[in-house]
Amino acid sequence: MPVARPAQPIRLYTTLLSGHGHRVKLFLTLLDLPFEVVELDVKAGDNRKPDYLALNPFGQVPTIQDGDITLFDSNAILVYLAKRYGDASWLPEDPLGAAAVQRWLSLAAGQIAYGPCTARLVTVFGAPHDHETAKKLAVKLFDVLDRELADKPFAAGNQVTIADIAAHTYIAHAPEGGVSLDPYPNIRAWLRRVEALPRFIAMPSTKAGLLAE
Repeated sequence: MPVARPAQPIRLYTTLLSGHGHRVKLFLTLLDLPFEVVELDVKAGDNRKPDYLALNPFGQVPTIQDGDITLFDSNAILVYLAKRYGDASWLPEDPLGAAAVQRWLSLAAGQIAYGPCTARLVTVFGAPHDHETAKKLAVKLFDVLDRELADKPFAAGNQVTIADIAAHTYIAHAPEGGVSLDPYPNIRAWLRRVEALPRFIAMPSTKAGLLAE
């Protein structure tokens, strides 16, 4: 349960199919916090309008407004929400536990972003990236993660943390980018454990990549 409550609903600026936005929406829901979603139409350029650039000068999603606080970058938002509204289990205080979470946050911003996330950007949104390279990066990452998840239930250890929230969405949706999860039983078991959390919500899937076959 949250250790605090916002004075008013948190405002989340995102798009329905943004995995970065879904991380934040999922964590808000898991924490049972009140929030409202402001859907941006990226194709129409909502994210490049002056009023939104005043909140997020990079024109990216997600962004949150919590009272007089405005934050962008999905992993930074997860850290903020964990520290302000979650209990200590979401972001451990001990050095080793904190480092384990940080390593997965770095994966989320690195190999996960360049691998399964980028592969999905190509197939779902037509982004001009190198699809084959992204798929190869995803496979290399999954080969490592599947071995790592063989002896622990969650990303950073024995309990769920924001590491799992940061990593889940793009890995779960890797087949949309053309990357199969069939060879990775430990990753699939980990995904099921995350998806069994109370109040879990999934990001909508698309008929792209392997799901289009």
